[in-house]
Amino acid sequence: MKPFLLVLSSPSGGGKSTIAQHLLAGREDLGYSVSATTRPPRAGEEPGVHYHFVAPQEFARREAAGEFVETATYGGHRYGTLRAEVDRVLAAGRHVVLDIEVVGAREIRRTYPEAVLVFILPPTVTALLERLRSRKTENADAVLRRLDHAVLELESAQEYDYLVVNDDLVSAVDRVAAILDAESHRVTRQSDLSGLLGKLRDEIEVYRTQLVAD
Repeated sequence: MKPFLLVLSSPSGGGKSTIAQHLLAGREDLGYSVSATTRPPRAGEEPGVHYHFVAPQEFARREAAGEFVETATYGGHRYGTLRAEVDRVLAAGRHVVLDIEVVGAREIRRTYPEAVLVFILPPTVTALLERLRSRKTENADAVLRRLDHAVLELESAQEYDYLVVNDDLVSAVDRVAAILDAESHRVTRQSDLSGLLGKLRDEIEVYRTQLVAD
């Protein structure tokens, strides 16, 4: 089976990162691509685990060197998916999970047309607000900016392959896992399909020969 990229997008607070974390904890066929960002770490975030935290000058240098598969600016900070991270996970034979914004997802689609894009929807605006406020990392103005941006992101949901409503975390994780399983069984993703079909044809011919002889 050929591994592929699974892209999760949602408005800020929609739950894409939490869903990605639960998928990674429960499956061995997935690997996480750690993104780079110029924003400072939030409470509990570890460098190299949640993000590669870099200075704006370092980010710009890497971008000019072509080290990113995609980049985007969000909330005044730069974000990017490192090509080396994607290659590392694919080389291990695992699918790559990315939780990125709409602009980055579009770039991924152009670079990796076989990628699977899933848009995570909040069940209500009230739920989205509660999730943003529970972070306690942003003031009211910042929350308003995120809501304004969410309107633009929601308009882009139709560009994705699948939509999942995150009304219940366990159910949402199960739905994304089902998408992952179904996509893994696409005929075009089977790396040794011709070999498998050839083996079955040979076995049929053996039995056919025996039946004719009998």
